[in-house]
Formats: sequence, structure tokens, C-alpha cells
Amino acid sequence: MSAATISPASLEELDRKLDALAARVETIAEEAIIQRQRREAWVELLEDVRPITNQAFEMAVEQLDEVEEYVNLDDLGHLTKRLLRNTRNLETMLDQLESVMELVHDAAPIGRRAFISLMEKLEEFDRKGYFEFAQEAFGVFDEIVESFTKEDVRALGDNIGLILQTVKEMTQPQLMGMVRRTVYTVREQEPPQDVTLRSLVKQMRDPAVRRGLAMMLMTLRSVSEGSETSGIEDDS
Repeated sequence: MSAATISPASLEELDRKLDALAARVETIAEEAIIQRQRREAWVELLEDVRPITNQAFEMAVEQLDEVEEYVNLDDLGHLTKRLLRNTRNLETMLDQLESVMELVHDAAPIGRRAFISLMEKLEEFDRKGYFEFAQEAFGVFDEIVESFTKEDVRALGDNIGLILQTVKEMTQPQLMGMVRRTVYTVREQEPPQDVTLRSLVKQMRDPAVRRGLAMMLMTLRSVSEGSETSGIEDDS
């Protein structure tokens, strides 16, 4: 085909193809330049790292030489084989460890809240004087320890049942009411100055006085009979 027979459309199509080819060649050239720069940078990096690598290798050889003095390579190989055989067990242990760590992570806020609540409660106890009371109570305990011997404590242990039963009986509402009324009478009421036999006999007509005298006589009788035959021991 001669140049005279080439149509303008064909020339335009040819120009587009040439432009596309030129763009591709330019892209390939840029990629080649980038690859060359990367290779040069990699070579420079290797040149910079080579002394460090050599030094690290020498240090590793020295460390292995030192370790070889204390560790048998056969034992190390046996340990490696055991680790490989127990890979599944190690994986199970790691799973359990992860579960424990998750539990600790989930429980941490609860622990912080509990700690804050404990500190607030301790502060409240301090305001109310619990710690001062405990300190004074320790002083009382020191007095008890210094005042009693081991034999006294042993005797207390032998009779603890009887003591508790006695305390139980003493704390009954009837007995406590009687003690309270007696204390109130002794503290608040003054006896008359001119006490005569006739006034005493007259008071004997009062049923309450007669019941009180009867109770006093029963108490004196109980004391005189001794603790072994007391009504309290018989009831227990």
C-alpha cells in the first residue's frame, strides 16, 4: 500500500497506537527505574547489615560454645522430641491459660468494685471507732493473758459448759428484770431513817416482800448446799 492510498482515519489510528505504545514503554521504563532503585537500596542494606550479621553469628557461635559446656546436645534433642510429641498437650495448656486470662480480665472490674467497697467499709468502721475499740480490746486481752496461767485456762475449758449454762440462766428475762429492779431500788430509793421492828413486821404483810424473803432463803439454801447439789446443776 503506498503512502498516497493511506487514509486519514488510518493515520489517526496509527498515531493512537503509537501513543499507547509510547505510554507503555514509558511505564515500563519507570518500573525498571523503580526496580533498579529497590535493588540498589537492597544491596546497600545488605552491605550495611552484613557486619552486624557477621557479628551476631559470631556471638551466637560463642554462646552455643558456652551452652555446650552445660547442656548436652543429646538431651536438648530429646527435649525437642518430647515437645514435638506433646504439641497437643501444650496447645491444650495454652488454651486453658487463655481461658484463665480471659476470666481474670472479666473479673478485674468486679475485683476493683469489691476493693473499693471494702475500703469504704473500713473507712466507715474507722469513723465509728471500731479500730480504737479493737485496740483497747487487745489491751484487755493482754491483761487477761498476763493475769491467768495455763492451768487457769485449762480449768476454764473444763468448766466452759457449766459457765455457759450459768450465763444462759442468768440472762433469762425474769432474772434480768429482777436484777434491774434491785439495782434501781438500791440506787434511787433511800431506806427510811427510823426503821422499827413494828414497821418491818408490817412490811411482812406485803406479798411481794414475803416472796422476796422466800427467794432469798432459797438462794441461801442453794449456796449452803454447795455447787454440786445446786438447782442449776440439776437442771442442766
